[in-house]
Amino acid sequence: MAVYQHYSTPVVRRVRSYLADINDGFNEVINGMGVIQQFRQQARFGEKMGEVSRSHYQARMQTLRLEGFLLRPLLSLFSAMILCGLLMMFGFSAEGSIGVGVLYAFINYLGRLNEPLIELTSQQSMMQQAVVAGERIFELMDDAQQNYGGDIQPLQSGRVDVNNVTFAYREGRPVLQDINLHIASRGFVALVGHTGSGKSTLANLLMGYYPVNQGEICIDGRPIPTLSHQVLREGVAMVQQDPVVMAESVMHNVTLGRDISEAQVWKALEDVQLAPLVRSWPQGIQTQLGEQGNNLSVGQKQLLAMARVLVQAPQILILDEATANIDSGTEQAIQKALNVIRQQTTLIVIAHRLSTIVDADSILVLHRGQAVEQGSHHELLAKQGRYYQMHQLQLVGEALAAGLHQESPTI
Repeated sequence: MAVYQHYSTPVVRRVRSYLADINDGFNEVINGMGVIQQFRQQARFGEKMGEVSRSHYQARMQTLRLEGFLLRPLLSLFSAMILCGLLMMFGFSAEGSIGVGVLYAFINYLGRLNEPLIELTSQQSMMQQAVVAGERIFELMDDAQQNYGGDIQPLQSGRVDVNNVTFAYREGRPVLQDINLHIASRGFVALVGHTGSGKSTLANLLMGYYPVNQGEICIDGRPIPTLSHQVLREGVAMVQQDPVVMAESVMHNVTLGRDISEAQVWKALEDVQLAPLVRSWPQGIQTQLGEQGNNLSVGQKQLLAMARVLVQAPQILILDEATANIDSGTEQAIQKALNVIRQQTTLIVIAHRLSTIVDADSILVLHRGQAVEQGSHHELLAKQGRYYQMHQLQLVGEALAAGLHQESPTI
């Protein structure tokens, strides 16, 4: 069995790895079926899945060959050789005689003696697969867990201080470099920049998802690592661009198990202009949403995620392109709701559409992980720097889109 374990362990590892690749591939194909069909990539993805399946088949056949050679068949061979050896040894001796019954009992007892060993070897393969699977699980469990502080005092003002923060996902490749940002209580700050400039990373650091490599982030004058998990999650909330919708009722999706009344949920739905849609459903707020909210549009999912946050206003609210897939009319309604919530919440908005952050108290412009400009909308336009260039490009794009819309023939 030790020999089998030595040779089978790397093979079983490959089997488990290929099986994980197959599961990932099926998940990718199912979720991206629309894109695959649109670009006619069925054959390529089918070949990719077939290649992984063949690799899994070959590795699995190798484990079966090892089992067939090193486990029970080999033990059965040894048992037969022992039996033959005993029969030959006692058969050539002339000392007395043995009856048929005694011979049968001897063979039967010898078989029973080998049964525990045969049963043990039959379970060796399953045990080896369990050991390899356990290695993958324990490797994940042994990763360093994020430690939270013991400060249980709830956040009060929502003041944010980012002092000389540098962060890198991989050592030697900083995503943010020497960032300084100070947000007053109930302030409105926007983060802008091209894709990959570090906006979402800074938001994740404010949420406490990652520890900073250098510098410090303080909320209400208290460093984030000193805050307890409950205080941080109750005091800081984020609405992301791709919200998660559970296959539960609207009520459950908004409350998420929190002690929130139905009246509060309706108030939040009214604020985000989602209440008329919910009222039009036969079961109203108890309507079951499909898996991943597949009976909602992308914009409606974002409205639901917004209501999820507004139903219990945090001290700090981060919007990561939360209005990207919402029409202009609904966006204006959300802006009105945010103007109301600003009276009790510090607002941090990540935006590509600069028209949504004109009223921000301060705008931080990020470029390749560095803060290159900061000021109000009008101050940054007057500087005619990177923000001014981004603003002009958007104006040109909007003008071109409007011109194409006017020139398109009506049907």
